[in-house]
Amino acid sequence: MSLDIDIPLYREKIKALNCCVIIPTYNNAGSIEKVIDDVLIYTNNVIVVNDGSADNTLEILKHFTKIELLSYPINKGKGYALRTGIKHAQQKGYRYAITIDSDGQHYADDIPLFIYKIELTPDSLLVGARNLRQENMPKKNTFGNEFSNFWFRFQTGIKLPDTQSGYRLYPIEMMKGTRYFTTKYEFEIEVMVKAAWKGINIEPVPIKVFYAEEGKRISHFRPGMDFTRISFLNTHLVLLALIWYKPIHLIKNCTRENIKAFMHKHFLDSNEPTLRKSVAVAFGVFMGIIPIWGYQFVAALILAHFMKLNKVIVGLAAQISVPPMIPVLLYGSLKTGQLVLGKDLHDNIFNKTLTIETMKQHLFEYIVGSMVFAVLMAILLGIVSYVILRFTIKQYNNKSI
Repeated sequence: MSLDIDIPLYREKIKALNCCVIIPTYNNAGSIEKVIDDVLIYTNNVIVVNDGSADNTLEILKHFTKIELLSYPINKGKGYALRTGIKHAQQKGYRYAITIDSDGQHYADDIPLFIYKIELTPDSLLVGARNLRQENMPKKNTFGNEFSNFWFRFQTGIKLPDTQSGYRLYPIEMMKGTRYFTTKYEFEIEVMVKAAWKGINIEPVPIKVFYAEEGKRISHFRPGMDFTRISFLNTHLVLLALIWYKPIHLIKNCTRENIKAFMHKHFLDSNEPTLRKSVAVAFGVFMGIIPIWGYQFVAALILAHFMKLNKVIVGLAAQISVPPMIPVLLYGSLKTGQLVLGKDLHDNIFNKTLTIETMKQHLFEYIVGSMVFAVLMAILLGIVSYVILRFTIKQYNNKSI
């Protein structure tokens, strides 16, 4: 998207929206001056956070009289700098804050794109979407971004083309009260996920990006250590999503109208053959029962993708292993295992004192039984779903004529 940029108009718009620009910087003496000069074309509401630079960055910053300078002597990480800038902007009463990197990869003349978009979608979090296929784009960035995009979608249900871009517009007034614990690069993931969980709308904004040739590029990102930290954060957020966010989100959206719309979209209005929908139900049930507790849902979705099955139906059917159903599945699996292995059906582990020995004694029975029980339940519920869908779709089509 391109705009005919009327700079005085956009300066007024930024002022009216009560928006500022936050620039975190660490050892960017070679680029920080131009970045600030370019940003000052659009607004004087500029907050620069000097994250313990060891070069002459601080001396350069002291020459700017129109900016607010926050500085501390020890480098604490980009996330800490952003949190410091956002907290200061919130205390100053700003409604929005645009963050832009100080290494020169972002173009200040894209600021009007964020302003144009936020006027259309007020109080949204806008994320700059880079062209990840352009010349000089580091291959590790493309892989890392795709990895991050996948987990962000799993954690929030939101699909974004670029979750690692540092060029963003934050609705900082809406973000008040949110607690964060990361201080490095992974903060930019944490802040987005928690914004989504808070109900803040998140939208992409196409932006330009400049990457210098290999050897001339300045980056403080440490692939090994920072990628490890991001992986730990994703593990933490996935667990929170499974234990807290997704169940709460499901309950909140479990209204009669939403259930009806969901059934129409994925079961009644879909052009997918009824048999294939039933196979998706059967496969989801099977994955929800087999003994890979904690990984059933994720494994079901991954395999459904490769098998080209309806992932929504598979994921829904895999929820057969929700907590209220666990005792039923355990009991059914154990009894099936005893029957298949010719054991005494009256030998009930649930009536015994639970010890390591009793667990070992019945573990093999449970594993064998759960696999057989999963197959039987998958076949049964697959057939039942096929019959119900055939009848329901026929009735639905007759009413639609």
